[in-house]
Amino acid sequence: MQTQLEHLDLSHLRTFTVVAEQGSLSAAARHLNVSQPALSRMIRSLEERLQTTLLERHRRGVSLTAAGEALLQGARQVLRLIHQTEEIIGGLESEEIGRFILGCHASLGAYFLPGFFSLALQRLPRVEIALVEGTSARVQDAVVQSEAHFGLVVNPTPHPDLIIRPLFSDAVRVFLRADLAAEAGITPDAPPDLAWSRAATLLQRGPVIYAGRIWQCREILDVLRERGIYPDRELDCGDLELIKSLTLAGVGVGILPERVARYHHEGALTLLHPDLPRVPDTIALLYRADRHRTRGFRSLRDALIEHGQRLDAYDANP
Repeated sequence: MQTQLEHLDLSHLRTFTVVAEQGSLSAAARHLNVSQPALSRMIRSLEERLQTTLLERHRRGVSLTAAGEALLQGARQVLRLIHQTEEIIGGLESEEIGRFILGCHASLGAYFLPGFFSLALQRLPRVEIALVEGTSARVQDAVVQSEAHFGLVVNPTPHPDLIIRPLFSDAVRVFLRADLAAEAGITPDAPPDLAWSRAATLLQRGPVIYAGRIWQCREILDVLRERGIYPDRELDCGDLELIKSLTLAGVGVGILPERVARYHHEGALTLLHPDLPRVPDTIALLYRADRHRTRGFRSLRDALIEHGQRLDAYDANP
């Protein structure tokens, strides 16, 4: 019986439901705008496929057998589920709804996501967003593998399956707590040679706090060594947030992205010296080119891009 039901035409279920509700083949034929003989043939074909009797004919019309009652109950459930599914699909295409997974580098999310959610929660109240954190490489891989709908990453690698939308720029640089820089005499009005000498002394003394797993940090250390600056002490933390905390605590000189150094602590950290190495970064939004772009998907994508452009505009016009 299961195999027989699996191969039923939905139009047969709809027609049978009308016959059952009308209680008459002639009334159902008029309702469906088909001939009564054609309707009778369809019912007989349905009974033959199911190997049972569905209707009992009598002078007043038709009534359901026990098998007919069971089929009517099941048909109504199936048709109701199909109707609900059609409504959901129609809503996904026409309304700003849906559940989406956003992958994000943790330190990037720390300054990007608060402002973004302020925008998204107000504008897209029926869109649900789940977050996953990881390195930029891990987030990009999650998007490629369709484990995440969107990814916010630093310096993405080109991939044939991805659309990569650059949002704004950043740069990894060398920072010191602002009051400690002032105490050391590294100020904008200090003579350039003196400021450089004092900055080099602080770097030499260390500790220089950095994330060895991040190539930008390693590149800055390499450039410092090329310039003859070999820190006596280095502290490899592996985590940008910890580097920031230690630098804010005055432990040493920190190598950080500018935006990470700045968020929630505007002015607390300052560049150790403007002539020290600077490694530029690009922050981008990723998503698969073949993703089904429902209205909710498009609206969330546009909100991510808009917030990224706001951050870019803020830097251009501080």
